[in-house]
Amino acid sequence: MVVTPTANGFWRYKPRFKIRNRAIRLASGISFEAVAQAWMAEHQSTVRAGTCTHAAARLKNDILPWLGKRPIIAIDAPEILAVLKKVDERGARNTAHRVRGIISQIFSYAVRQGLCKGNPARDLAGAIPTPVPRHFASIVEPDKVGRLLRSFDSFNGTYPVACALRLAPMLFVRPGELRKAEWSQFDLDKAQWRYTVSKTNTDHLVPLATQAVAILRDLHALTGSGRYLFPGARSAERPMSHATINAALRRLGYETRTEITGHGFRAMARTILHEELEQKPEVIEHQLAHTVPDTLGRAYNRTRFLKERRAMMQLWADYLDRLKKTA
Repeated sequence: MVVTPTANGFWRYKPRFKIRNRAIRLASGISFEAVAQAWMAEHQSTVRAGTCTHAAARLKNDILPWLGKRPIIAIDAPEILAVLKKVDERGARNTAHRVRGIISQIFSYAVRQGLCKGNPARDLAGAIPTPVPRHFASIVEPDKVGRLLRSFDSFNGTYPVACALRLAPMLFVRPGELRKAEWSQFDLDKAQWRYTVSKTNTDHLVPLATQAVAILRDLHALTGSGRYLFPGARSAERPMSHATINAALRRLGYETRTEITGHGFRAMARTILHEELEQKPEVIEHQLAHTVPDTLGRAYNRTRFLKERRAMMQLWADYLDRLKKTA
């Protein structure tokens, strides 16, 4: 596979073949890998860099070792199914479904280019059982939440990580968005944080409770001269590791598979805000940056329900303080 990095950090895939006559194409026995290269060259211009990186990794690790050298016109459904089963049998059922999708897209590309006559991967939809949804471990009982918050006071790691722990339940954003937060996105005087949601590529606004602003002002004295709120342990030019919050929770004695994980703070807020504090579901969903259309079909807007969300975020921070004090 010919893969070269470009100046902006993206990977460029260069197909090695260019055959114009359809009959010659069908008879030439072009390899699956060569077609995959051509598909990637087209694919990377229409999707985000992260999506392209994931597809390249799955090609390299789960597809090309078994199908790469095979002529694409010779590959049939049973051969593809054998590849999918290898992935599924190692416990990666979600990945198996994504692998089938990538193979199917490559075959669809090959059909459009006249390199084969059909898409055998399309017939394998449902051949691998549907993955059972796995929810992130979370604590939603108020008394247990209070004990969790009390435990943060005993954390003996670095000050930025301690601040991240305290902010995670208060802001309930996605862990990746918290760890990559940049000082340029914050206006502490206006008590707000604006950033682009990684999952949906939409602008999002997080109103900051007074407790959050106080934590951030203290943190700014330490890391405010750099780019990130939570710089990496090895380099301030990079944010802290994606595993940092979960590692901190484990140091405090919590099992991140079954008790609480960094992502679980979102479920904690969603559940308690609705069931205990009786907040409106649509306001909660907006603050979670979920693209759920309203009754008029309008999707997420970062300023919608802003007044209600400001009040809700302060109510939530005050509630967490009470839980901590009475734990």
